[in-house]
Amino acid sequence: MKPFLLTALSAGILLGQTPKFEVASVHASPAVRQEGVALGVHSDGAQVHINSLPMRDYIARAYRVRANQVIGPEWLTSERFDTSAKLPDGATSDQIPEMIQSLLLERFQLKVHREKRELPAYVITVGKPPLKMQESAPDGNPVPAKGASDLVATGTAAGVSVDLGGGSSYTFAQGKFTGHKLTAEQLARMIERYVDRPMVDMTGLTGRYDFSFTVSDEDAQVMMIHAATGAGMQLPPQVLQFAANGSVASLIDGFEQLGLKMESRKAPLDVVVVDGVSKTPSEN
Repeated sequence: MKPFLLTALSAGILLGQTPKFEVASVHASPAVRQEGVALGVHSDGAQVHINSLPMRDYIARAYRVRANQVIGPEWLTSERFDTSAKLPDGATSDQIPEMIQSLLLERFQLKVHREKRELPAYVITVGKPPLKMQESAPDGNPVPAKGASDLVATGTAAGVSVDLGGGSSYTFAQGKFTGHKLTAEQLARMIERYVDRPMVDMTGLTGRYDFSFTVSDEDAQVMMIHAATGAGMQLPPQVLQFAANGSVASLIDGFEQLGLKMESRKAPLDVVVVDGVSKTPSEN
């Protein structure tokens, strides 16, 4: 069996070794309200609440990849689910992805495998010195452990605000992207939600930074359209065409404002291919 295959997990052979939620309730999400949306994943150490996430995002979190590295049927981006679950005693936030795996295998009969594919990407590297991002000052807030799943996002037509926990956050509104206490990897992961392909961090930077940059009004509109479609919203064909004809020129300029370089090229990326999944969860 090839090492990148997840056949064993998909068949449930390793479920006994994979941490599980003690109790989990899963329901289709109610329709998103017109005035805004509150979504995300939050853990308080005892409970996990996942609100209005598309199935694609569940799978991405379960297998620790980006949402646009999940390959499967189109409905993965449109069907949303709410989950409330109890963590077992002694569990950590870093184990939540594996618990989501177990949930998807049991309740949605998910079957997947991994592949490596050369895909179009935006690659971020360090540009000409000096670096223009400021290292974040210590503020006493504990930084979430790698893999932690605390994330709360709110958004309206005016913009988006995302709290990553531990004092890390970003906002994107009126063409201005502002980040606080973000790593270069987090910057890449956040921006890729607003563009048409994965962002790959090749900066080698290890610190946390405060920064802001701006993009043009037209590019900001295109970025918000990409974010909306990536979150599963159904948009009119003319809106999608507007985004397809858009550019990332001012976004590239924005990265240059930070002392970084963003370029379009192919990169080898892990993808999770969905071989089978139910559209309706089994009963709670």
